[in-house]
Amino acid sequence: MTLPPLIHADDALLAVDKPADLLAVPGRGPQNADCVSVRVQRVYPDALIVHRLDMATSGLLLLARGPVVQRALSVAFAERRVDKTYVAVVDGLIADDSGEITLPLIADWPNRPRQKVDIDHGKPSLTRWHVLSRDEASGRTRVALHPFSGRSHQLRVHLMAIGHAIVGDTLYAPPTVATAAARLLLHASRLQLAHPLTEQALDLRSAPPF
Repeated sequence: MTLPPLIHADDALLAVDKPADLLAVPGRGPQNADCVSVRVQRVYPDALIVHRLDMATSGLLLLARGPVVQRALSVAFAERRVDKTYVAVVDGLIADDSGEITLPLIADWPNRPRQKVDIDHGKPSLTRWHVLSRDEASGRTRVALHPFSGRSHQLRVHLMAIGHAIVGDTLYAPPTVATAAARLLLHASRLQLAHPLTEQALDLRSAPPF
């Protein structure tokens, strides 16, 4: 159980590059004990998770060093003072160069952990996106995604709902798209925030491994 690559480290916080298919926090049962928080705490015992990424998603994950900073960063996320950018490869060639998705989301209780669009009862959700490149040969589009709400599986459901499921998404993509990659092609590539103690601007980046 190796430490995920460190992108940033100081006395207040850590940023690690989470690999795909590793939990952020322990799951249920001993078979799901291995996770980012356990690995990091072996080296930095005061490290506390601030936010989470889906197990299948790779990329930047913040940990606070102690409960005071954890509270400050949690408030920053809740108040949307942390700008998040993801990169994904999706099925199909998106026609427009940019846009936004505002479909409300709710848990699909009979099919947990899946989420679904529910116009009447879903929670407001906003994802802005812009095209980075199009691959005519494969019929895929690389997009940058900016979630302005933090719903579970928001990016995966929003893209599926507009007909451009993320390649390798075994929960939401059609079978041919789900099996077209060995992993979910979704990566948390950038976090922009004010340092919780110094208020210095932090611009943390991680290049997608796909």
